[in-house]
Amino acid sequence: MKFPPATDIRTIRVGIGVTQTELAERSGVSQGTIAKIERGKISASYETVVTLFETLDAMQQDIGRGMTAADVCSKDVVSIQSTDTIQAASSFMREKGYSQLPVFSGDVPVGSISERGIFEIMSREKSLEKVNMKAVEEVMGESFPVVSDSTPVGTVAGLMNSYNAILVSKKGSIIGIITSADMLKLI
Repeated sequence: MKFPPATDIRTIRVGIGVTQTELAERSGVSQGTIAKIERGKISASYETVVTLFETLDAMQQDIGRGMTAADVCSKDVVSIQSTDTIQAASSFMREKGYSQLPVFSGDVPVGSISERGIFEIMSREKSLEKVNMKAVEEVMGESFPVVSDSTPVGTVAGLMNSYNAILVSKKGSIIGIITSADMLKLI
């Protein structure tokens, strides 16, 4: 198993909603040592880092035990087509109250668009008219990851540390989307 840098222990721990005390109790590593590792005050042994990451992984799997991506996803996938204009995407996002959307080409996810991405384009382009008329596919970001409907919620929680949303598929078709709001409903 490849581990991220020890400095990611805090990010992962906070991402799954675990306190230092809970991690200490479950891993056998003292809370004080965990605090020092997270702050970069000490360089932990390989064995300690492995123990912490394996414990975090096990704790992540405990989240929503028995639940799957299909159980927590929103079934109504609101998206935009790659050929739509930035103006259309922006209007749609404002109307629906979303800060980000998956981008599809037909029924296939091909990217994502966010308010932040639109703001970045606006800051680079001199003409707002040019920004408005650009196709979404010209400026979209990476697609959200796609997981099977049977993916355990613990795995989804781990992915949510790195992605703003996750698409859920069943037999190759997108059936839902999971956002942080969907995951927070589990708590």
